[in-house]
Amino acid sequence: MPARTSGDQHNAARHSPGQAFLVRAAWRLTAAAALALASAAAWAGNMALAASTHMLPQPAVPPGPAPVAAHHQGGLYRISRDGRVAYLFGTIHVGSAAFYPLAPEVGRALRSASRLVVELDTRGNDAFARAVDKHGSYAPGDDVRNHLPPDTAAQLTEALHDQGISVASMRRFKPWLLANLLLSMALERDGYRRSIGVESVLLADAQSRGAPVAELESADYQLALFDTMNDVESERYLRETLRALRDGSALRRAHAVVAAWSSGDAQARDALLQDATRGGDAVADFTRRVLLGRRNPEMVAHIEQLMRQGSVTFIAVGLLHLLGANGLPQLLAQRGYLVEQVY
Repeated sequence: MPARTSGDQHNAARHSPGQAFLVRAAWRLTAAAALALASAAAWAGNMALAASTHMLPQPAVPPGPAPVAAHHQGGLYRISRDGRVAYLFGTIHVGSAAFYPLAPEVGRALRSASRLVVELDTRGNDAFARAVDKHGSYAPGDDVRNHLPPDTAAQLTEALHDQGISVASMRRFKPWLLANLLLSMALERDGYRRSIGVESVLLADAQSRGAPVAELESADYQLALFDTMNDVESERYLRETLRALRDGSALRRAHAVVAAWSSGDAQARDALLQDATRGGDAVADFTRRVLLGRRNPEMVAHIEQLMRQGSVTFIAVGLLHLLGANGLPQLLAQRGYLVEQVY
């Protein structure tokens, strides 16, 4: 990797406390944000939130969950080969009180596992701050408006002002990061909370039990994926997000994500994947090529490494990663694993 310049060596601490809070608050929702805009999705936000364990069922621990006929949140799969077992659970990265408690099968699977694996452990701040500085910020002295057409810059200014935020305070952040920030704020206003997102609840449960936690990815990796956008792609991503916020389609799609996750309905989940990835707009293209097309095979490779270690593992990933021919269950089955849908 090229050496960083003296200007680059300033880390995220050079952003004001208000800036740092807003961006951290946004990132846990980036996936939920990206997918809500594409019509479904999930990723990234607040790195220091706790949730209470009363949101998880607390039954006795049997060997594993039995298949059930009823629909439940997300989707739960049992993955096995050569005596090694993992559970794969589909999540969304925001929450509301109505989400809990999670299905009893999820609680039983959690307690049969010796560790929790999540896309990203959001309990720390330092790695996230470094990643924002490295991938989500322009060099000192630069300004996001230098990278936007006047019309898009004006729309961004209006959207930030509507939230009581000055453009000057956000000028160093890249368009895709600002898009996710604004979308996350809209989701928060609509009642979806980072603090009780599904992963936050699972992480709090693991911490209360002293269970080890591992990551499939890192903050640096996730933000680096968004930073693969050039100026044209990043501007399109922002412009489409601003339009979806204005016309209400962003929240309508977010509601569809929550409904599909909450019901576990197979048709609703299939429709979610189609809506998130079809068409030629910037968000759908990025979801199809990068958020799913690139990440899913890499996640599978990491899951295989974890399963070779022998302990029973509970793996929580965004719901879209479970869906379709390129979903994690299908890719694991192709590699010779027995994949059983618990519900």
